[in-house]
Amino acid sequence: MLLDFATLSSLERYKLFIGLVFPRPIALISTRSENGVNNCAPFSFFNVLSEDPPVVIVSFGPRGDGTPKHTIKNILRTGEFVVNLVDEAIANGMHISADEIAESESEFDTAGFTPAPCVEVKHPRIAEAPASFECRTLKHIELVPGRDFVFGEVRRLHVRDGLIDPQTKRVSDAYRPVGRLYANRYCTTRQRFSLPGRLPD
Repeated sequence: MLLDFATLSSLERYKLFIGLVFPRPIALISTRSENGVNNCAPFSFFNVLSEDPPVVIVSFGPRGDGTPKHTIKNILRTGEFVVNLVDEAIANGMHISADEIAESESEFDTAGFTPAPCVEVKHPRIAEAPASFECRTLKHIELVPGRDFVFGEVRRLHVRDGLIDPQTKRVSDAYRPVGRLYANRYCTTRQRFSLPGRLPD
């Protein structure tokens, strides 16, 4: 089979990307609205780009009704956001937080998350998350109408006790991240393996 992307609909391209490129890491992004409502939502068009400078990237599409998502509105207003990583312990809450609710309601409440203060960023982080990156916007690109790319500089990292060796900074196998597949399907990283021939990082 050979597919010409120029002839495919946006939905068809989306289904092919998410079905073939996985598992994708999940950025459970937390922000606060202009009216003080805590917001969080998961985004799996996300990854780290660089360690020097420490940069993450997130891609945002519109809500189901075509309007901008609350998260991108809050980021563009403040220039800040928090990327909370997702593990098995908070996977269900992350999935619930994906529901599109009114801006006056808080996904923290519906998902059962606890807001916790950050050090440099005004938005809250999720206390239950295994790790949270405090980010400041480095660059915003509206590639086409309704498709926003945000590059964030990581300023601070909050990590659950016991997940990182304080000396080596290696992450423990106790960290059980969840990856996004497609539709309502996710995966764990319980089956891990090593290959010979490459020096450890």
